[in-house]
Amino acid sequence: MTAEHARAARTLLKWSRVRLGAKCNLSETTISDFENGLRKPHPRKVAAVLQAFEGAGIVFSAKGSPSLARSEGQTGGRHTGNRTWRRRQTHCSAE
Repeated sequence: MTAEHARAARTLLKWSRVRLGAKCNLSETTISDFENGLRKPHPRKVAAVLQAFEGAGIVFSAKGSPSLARSEGQTGGRHTGNRTWRRRQTHCSAE
């Protein structure tokens, strides 16, 4: 999981860094440093973040992009579909 994927998953869940930290027993500073590329956390910490996301319904595709999967029971019987985050592609034109 990359910092970009973690930030996107947190955004999908509408979680603050404080809330994510509470879910995986990490400090807000650790989460912030990871998301901003200032720190590469220990694999156990990354696994804890991943477990928190998966426990909240985040699914990571084979390419790593997170999406929020919800069953009908979680949406009160309404079908809302999956919200998927996709990295913005920037295309440079050759001039």
